[in-house]
Amino acid sequence: MTEPGESSSHNRIDDKQLVILLKQKTGISDAQAKRLIKAVGRDRPALLREARIIRARHSGV
Repeated sequence: MTEPGESSSHNRIDDKQLVILLKQKTGISDAQAKRLIKAVGRDRPALLREARIIRARHSGV
């Protein structure tokens, strides 16, 4: 069985790759991305949503 947001084990990316993805797509820091993965889990849509919220709060938007 796969986790939410993951299609299968061969498509699964590790936490390092998730950190890179979050940094590239949202502009959050390594530390923020790592904390977010720990708090939210590996659900990519949820991670991206929360990362965008973090970025908006820190940029004053």
